[in-house]
Amino acid sequence: MDQHTRLTSRYPLVVFDWDGTLMDSEARIVQSMHAGIRDAGMPERPDQAIRGIIGLGLCEAVRSLFPEASEAEILQVCEAYRTHYFANRTPSPLFPGVREMLEQLRSAGHWLAVATGKSRRGLDEALEQTGLGPLFEVTRTADETESKPHPRMLEEIRAELGLPSEAGLMVGDSRYDILMAHAAGMDALAVGWGVQAPDVLLEHHPAGLVHEIREIPHWLATTAQQAFEESE
Repeated sequence: MDQHTRLTSRYPLVVFDWDGTLMDSEARIVQSMHAGIRDAGMPERPDQAIRGIIGLGLCEAVRSLFPEASEAEILQVCEAYRTHYFANRTPSPLFPGVREMLEQLRSAGHWLAVATGKSRRGLDEALEQTGLGPLFEVTRTADETESKPHPRMLEEIRAELGLPSEAGLMVGDSRYDILMAHAAGMDALAVGWGVQAPDVLLEHHPAGLVHEIREIPHWLATTAQQAFEESE
C-alpha cells in the first residue's frame, strides 16, 4: 500500500446525507409538508417541528409529527406530501462548493456514497438535475431499505463495496445521521449548515464538526495524516 493510499485509508468510504448536507432543500420540504398536512385535514405543525424530522423516511417523519394518528391518516399525509413535493418543478440548489468538494474527495481516492431519507424517485430526480450521479459509487434511500437511524442503509452500502464498518464515515446535518452511523459501527462527521444546530449535533458525539463545506476535505486529510503517523 503506497503512502497516498494509506493517507486516504482512514475513511476510504465517505457517505453523505443529501437534504441539508449537500442540497439546500429545507424550504421545499417544509412547504410541501405544510401543504400535505392541510390537504389531509391534520392539525398544523410549526416549521421548527417539521425541520426537526428532516432526514427520516417520509412516513417515519409523519409518524413523528403525529404520534397519535392512525395508519390511514399517516398514509394520507404522505401521499399529499408527495403530490406537492413533486409538483414543485423548481430544483433545490446545491450548497455552494458541494460539487468541487465531492470532486476533490474523488480525486483523493475516496469512494463516495449517499444515504438519505429521500425516496428513490426524489434522489434520482436530484441526481439528474445536479449531474452528481457519476460521483457516487452507491446510493440508498429510505423507501428501499430502513429509515434512519436504523443502520441498514450504511450496512448495505459498505457490504456492496466490501468494506468493514470502520472504513466508512457518515457526513450529515442531523442527529439521525450520527445515530445511524454509530449503530452501524461507523464514525460520523457533523455539518453545521443544515437543519439541526451544532450544539444539538455535538450532544450525540460525532467524530468532528465542520462549519463550511470546504472544511470537509481538510478534515479528512488531517484525520488520515494523524492515522498514518500513528501507524509509523
